[in-house]
Amino acid sequence: MSEGLVRAEGLTKVFRSRRGVVRAVDDLSFECKAGEIFGLLGPNGAGKTTTLRMLATILTPTGGTARIAGFDVRSEPGRVREQIGFLATETGLYDRFTARETLRFFGRITQLSDAEIDARSNQIFDMLAMRSLADRRVGTFSTGEKQKLSLARSILHDPPVLILDEPTFGLDVMAARTVVETVRLFREQGRTIILSTHIMRVAEKLCDRIGILYGGTLRALGSVAELNVMFNTDDLEEAFYTAVESS
Repeated sequence: MSEGLVRAEGLTKVFRSRRGVVRAVDDLSFECKAGEIFGLLGPNGAGKTTTLRMLATILTPTGGTARIAGFDVRSEPGRVREQIGFLATETGLYDRFTARETLRFFGRITQLSDAEIDARSNQIFDMLAMRSLADRRVGTFSTGEKQKLSLARSILHDPPVLILDEPTFGLDVMAARTVVETVRLFREQGRTIILSTHIMRVAEKLCDRIGILYGGTLRALGSVAELNVMFNTDDLEEAFYTAVESS
């Protein structure tokens, strides 16, 4: 694996409101190597979504920066967006569209030709075993099927980097398993994946390396085995609590 396809350097986001200043992300630095699944693990409010939204150029950093495939999120946001597929916790799908119409709609936004969209859509439907869903309206989909379509949408323009915010959020056990298998498939295709989760089991199953994020700061970073050695623990949950409590 080559070095640093995704690299955050001192990434900081401060929100100001009438209630005061909130440092949602504070001086965060890490890298995600090419072909790796890198996870940000932390509870709700830890700064995971804010971090991923900065990487996806949806939010502008207050301080620091990040580079994706060599492009800077602050000065080259358009080039960054060409390199990434982004999955948010909100699906942003339209119930009246079919799956095929959904991909056509978002493909046109990314300036793919209709011929390219049709070819890629058929490839993705086969890849993700979605042929039976292709011409069904999204309003008839289960939650898991909608998440699968959202994942399909994120790779339509064939990006090398995927940014997935809580990809198993709100899913039952069977749907979550399908999503985990889909993310693994994306990695096998050579994509680089950075994801957030608050679920220990998802982090253990998917991630090559994990950054423990709490209170907007990175408390520890490493593989599951490395984190267990670092904190003299036997499982990721214990390593997580030790990292948080010792900081």
